[in-house]
Amino acid sequence: MKKILIISDSTIGRHFIQRAIDTFTKDNIYYVIQPKAVVFENAPVSRFKFFEFDPTSLYKLSNVLKMEFSQVFIAMKNPTDIENTIANIRISKKQLRIIVIDHWALKLEDSNIVQVNTNEILASHMFDYLPNVPVIAQNVGLGEGEIMEVLVPFGSSFVYRHIGVIEQNNWRIVGIYRDGKLLLPEERRMIHPNDQLLLVGDPAVLNSVYRAIKREIGQFPQPFGTNLYLFVDMLKEDKKEILHLVEKAIAVHAYFKNRLVIKVCNPGDIGILTKIKEKRDERVIVDVDYKESYIDDVVLNDVKNYDIGLIMVSSKMFAKDKMREILFDANVPILSLAKRSVAKIRDTVLILNDNKDLEKISTTVFDLSSQMGYNLELLKNESEESSEQDEIVEHYRNLSAIFSKNIHVNFHHDNPIRKLSRRENFLHCIPFTENVLQAKGSTLFSTDIESLYHKLNSYHQLFIPIKI
Repeated sequence: MKKILIISDSTIGRHFIQRAIDTFTKDNIYYVIQPKAVVFENAPVSRFKFFEFDPTSLYKLSNVLKMEFSQVFIAMKNPTDIENTIANIRISKKQLRIIVIDHWALKLEDSNIVQVNTNEILASHMFDYLPNVPVIAQNVGLGEGEIMEVLVPFGSSFVYRHIGVIEQNNWRIVGIYRDGKLLLPEERRMIHPNDQLLLVGDPAVLNSVYRAIKREIGQFPQPFGTNLYLFVDMLKEDKKEILHLVEKAIAVHAYFKNRLVIKVCNPGDIGILTKIKEKRDERVIVDVDYKESYIDDVVLNDVKNYDIGLIMVSSKMFAKDKMREILFDANVPILSLAKRSVAKIRDTVLILNDNKDLEKISTTVFDLSSQMGYNLELLKNESEESSEQDEIVEHYRNLSAIFSKNIHVNFHHDNPIRKLSRRENFLHCIPFTENVLQAKGSTLFSTDIESLYHKLNSYHQLFIPIKI
């Protein structure tokens, strides 16, 4: 049984006492000192003892302090009265923990005093009502943002995704509030628009998760970055194809409002370099690296310095094992440009399998397809019974409804790669996982679509990272 001392002569103090009365606990007994008595009719006499005297009186206060209290709460209107009351307490109780309602930022140099700054609390509470700002728990845990509540907007990248397919590293969804009810997270539970997600995790990670949840359609290449990037190594590209590669990158860039950075390494042909520089305008930057730099340093530094959200390379460059590893580390979407025309692309195609990573990349696929005006097609083997594939189809159909973007589920019976290789043109979308990094020779007997991406590398391919 803990004894709690409350010293009050203010409105906040009265509200605090009333809340203590309304919150039943048999483990606490409250002793309340008030200079002028306020009657609380519903206060149980077994748990509340009331005194009426001035707490700045050392003689009267010391009589009460003969009892052993675990904590003292002070809510008074006058800062001088607070300081004198604390001085009286410290005469007989040197280490007693004191919690003070502080309107004035008092300088109380005592490690056993907790100052509750009312101005900061009120400002923080008002801040929680601002739109597009995460609500952070401040009275539980560390209060540093490790507990966060986020409203899922209608066009969020998390809408209609199953919790089980959301990669949660150093953070977790621990609750969903929907229609005034708390739903506990389950792998097969789907997130709906206007759900309130309760998140727990590392504060820095949660800030990134918050931005990912709030991301809506029509912002690609966000949240990966702002600008587009074409990497050209003149020593490793076919000279006849370099200008065609640049033209394709500019054609892709035309669909977006952001800048295009053309990075040229090892500039060995002045004529080609001059023609590339002629392409620049206020939205196109040509950055030439005349030093013999390491490719990984060049690309990864540029991703950071230019805030890159989409990297474009030739399919020949992407086929190099080392280059794929560098691009994987960049953690942004990679567009592998083939020799076919970009202007003639009409469809975005995904090959379904039991890998739930296709659900993780869905919003990026919808966003890019919408901005570029492509049809969206899912290729599914009709002979396979798969609940995982059915969930993926359900997810894409739900997104189709909220984004007003039609999708077509195309059923097939034979090898999907063989079926697609007979088509003239399309954009093949693939989750960018470690399976893509495998050497071509090691995938000879593989049936994994990601490992066999190279079977369709004569078409343009978009590799989308699955990490937030």
